[in-house]
Amino acid sequence: MIHTARFLLYCLLFLFSIVVMALCAVRIHYTTHLSRFDPLNYGVQFYDTVVVELLVTSILTLFWAPFIARTIHSRLEHRYINSFAAELIGLFIFFFLWVVGAGIATHTGNPPDVNIHWGNLSSCWGFSACRVLTAMLAFAWLSWLIVLALFVTSLLFAIANKAFRDPMHGRWDRRATQYGDTPMRNLP
Repeated sequence: MIHTARFLLYCLLFLFSIVVMALCAVRIHYTTHLSRFDPLNYGVQFYDTVVVELLVTSILTLFWAPFIARTIHSRLEHRYINSFAAELIGLFIFFFLWVVGAGIATHTGNPPDVNIHWGNLSSCWGFSACRVLTAMLAFAWLSWLIVLALFVTSLLFAIANKAFRDPMHGRWDRRATQYGDTPMRNLP
């Protein structure tokens, strides 16, 4: 049951990463192609560094999530890179990437303090650019929440089963386990 939940969470994380990546691309395209008459930044083209950070994080997550989901679902084993310890290290890194990106993007301080031009997004929902930012923030926080849930779930499972060096799929039925391309079927 827990393996199915982890698999589904990784699939959901993959989908949310696609959404964040698309929204970041839309935002970058908008800010780097401003009209001279656009009221945003007085028509001067720019890009938000936090949007680039969220874009990179979402792209990295697009590679990580399907790899781990496939490993869990197919019960694959590749020595060290498919252990619970490797998964937890990866999730720890993604935890910080998502929380830093979402946290900086959410910060509504004065623009001289940080390179944020967004302000309070609830006051500008009439504009499509503002709705893109709001959706990007929502999906960034949801992605962070999923990474947190995956980290806690995998950590508790690894602690309870003393499985930090064991395969991250968490199932140890040798007849149903794959080691690389070779099935591990040692029937008596």
